[in-house]
Amino acid sequence: MTPKGEGTGTLDERITGALVGAAVGDALGGPVEGYSPEQIAERHGGRVHGVVGPWNGDAWPTARPIAPYHKGDGHVTDDTLMTHALVRVYAEVRDHLDAYAVAEHLVPDLMTTPRWIPELEAEALPLQRIFLAEKWMVTRLHYGHADPREAGTGNIVNCGAAMYMAPVGLVNAANPAGAYAEALDVAGAHQSSYGREAAGVFAAAVAAACSPGATPGSVVAACLSLAKDGTRDAVEAVCEVASRHTDFESALVPLRRAVAPFDTVGPDYRSPSLGARRPSRLHSIEELPVALGMLLVSGGNFRHAVLGSVNYGRDCDSIATMAGALAGALGAEVPHDWAKTVAESSRLDLDAPARTLAEVTREIFDRDVHRRRAHEAAYTALAGTPCSG
Repeated sequence: MTPKGEGTGTLDERITGALVGAAVGDALGGPVEGYSPEQIAERHGGRVHGVVGPWNGDAWPTARPIAPYHKGDGHVTDDTLMTHALVRVYAEVRDHLDAYAVAEHLVPDLMTTPRWIPELEAEALPLQRIFLAEKWMVTRLHYGHADPREAGTGNIVNCGAAMYMAPVGLVNAANPAGAYAEALDVAGAHQSSYGREAAGVFAAAVAAACSPGATPGSVVAACLSLAKDGTRDAVEAVCEVASRHTDFESALVPLRRAVAPFDTVGPDYRSPSLGARRPSRLHSIEELPVALGMLLVSGGNFRHAVLGSVNYGRDCDSIATMAGALAGALGAEVPHDWAKTVAESSRLDLDAPARTLAEVTREIFDRDVHRRRAHEAAYTALAGTPCSG
């Protein structure tokens, strides 16, 4: 695989690169999440260049607002836990997913099966780690028996659904429109408005990155061809600025300035504005446009895309998760030392979900071909003319 990520690699390599890359980005961003680039540089004596320890050092078990989570030292966060959970749903269903699959498979997975939670350094139900926006699914679907297609309505609008949609893009590799539609359906059980839209666009971006010969520019173009409303405007504005930079250091402030008009959280990430995370056709989550911007700035280089995302601060674990998935799907090499540290520290086999998803992706493609040929035969009989091609 090429370090520049110029759309190379087999399906298996792209899937592995995307899922391992997402986990590595997540783990690198976790310990500095919620802080500004200036605070990060002050805390670490400069920019973060790899895996770092907790923000509060040995005081992490009691330091607020971080406790009781051990963020840092290569521990993945809920972004990766949710991504792997969605892979498990694909492994069970072995076909395309929809909102009902979230209700029937993802929610029970979160509620009933203890798993190793790196930040808690213990086995626990994933439900005990995920954020309130994800717990919403359990409340609405398991306890409230809401229609899965509408269960996301009323939830806070954030990156919660988008952050784990890479598997949807990978199952629909090289088919951005298919990934977009499937992710919108899946995310309907979790989010509404621009949170749901971002899930669709991120899945489309991952699918586009898997296309032979794909580049960061072609990934952004695919996103712009599908994105709607404020999400499209935010991606366009951020990526236009990103195209002027080749180094993340110079891009940190301009990218934040470009996305600010679309971001509802406001300048202080830990003290959101009164309009934060409410539905709107004019706004966008911050994480996806910035991740795409960092992908452009880096030219598809994994290390640069992820480090730019991490040092951007704010919700940087999710930004780096997305940037890492996209660079990995393009074929950029995920640094082995980072991946090894994250896997060992998090006690996770980062390659196993990729092997599973690659197998399921092939099965789904075969099903799609069979269904398409059946439709072609039926249409031919109906229309009385043979299909072209």
